[in-house]
Amino acid sequence: MEQILLILQSLELTDIVDIGIVTLLFYSISFMFRGTQAVALFRGIALLVIGLISVAAVLRLEALSWIIANSLTALAIAIPVIFQPEIRRVLERLGRGMIIGSRQAPQEVRVSIIDEVCAASEKLSARRHGALIVLQRNSSLQEYIRTGISLDSIVTADLLVTVFWPRTELHDGAVIISRKGRIASASSVLPITASRNLPNPNLGTRHRAAVGISEVGDALCVIVSEETGKISVTNAGRMILDLDSQRLRLILNAYYGPTDESWTSFRSRVREIWADLRLRMQTRSRQQAQP
Repeated sequence: MEQILLILQSLELTDIVDIGIVTLLFYSISFMFRGTQAVALFRGIALLVIGLISVAAVLRLEALSWIIANSLTALAIAIPVIFQPEIRRVLERLGRGMIIGSRQAPQEVRVSIIDEVCAASEKLSARRHGALIVLQRNSSLQEYIRTGISLDSIVTADLLVTVFWPRTELHDGAVIISRKGRIASASSVLPITASRNLPNPNLGTRHRAAVGISEVGDALCVIVSEETGKISVTNAGRMILDLDSQRLRLILNAYYGPTDESWTSFRSRVREIWADLRLRMQTRSRQQAQP
């Protein structure tokens, strides 16, 4: 206890600032990796290394200690290779966070898009027609737009309902709404997530594709289930299930809605943090409610 008090008394302001910066850095990194496969993989590696070091120290195993000591350097080199997708995703998020201003469509266009998407989702849900609608924000989706049929049309509820009619050629895929506020493509192919941290392990390909596109960038995705007609939203690799039209509108306004241009970066970041906290609380309560 006396040693701890001595250390605390010897701390200077620069030491406190240094500790605070390092703590914030590690917390930010852990927050960005949270909810990905990297967490479980890193936990397994850490437990394995700590377990081997403990066994070697307790039993005084010289050969095992030598192997561990000489393997740490190789492990440090292998970590960036093992966690390459997660590291790339973190760097992309960091780069998007440093962008000043917004490259999204004008406010009035986004308001109209929200109205049309909500109206279309309500009709599709009532008819139990599956749908996958991607709202582009700052990340580029050009590689996924190329996989579909180019439309370049105005966003209307009637057009969305027509595209996802089961007997049309374009219903099997995603509609991507570009930053210009227009439907860039239909029947686009999206990446499938490999995450096992889904709120429901029985979700189909459409929902997994929605999570996948939200993992590779900051796109927002609206899903209508073909089996149940339920509406869901994905953002940043997380999913909100069982939405009605009113809740869907609230979420779209929070993530995609208009902002004051002079406060775009700050207010959008605060809104995203608040929406992320609400999403975490809803997901946790839903998981606790499941038997």
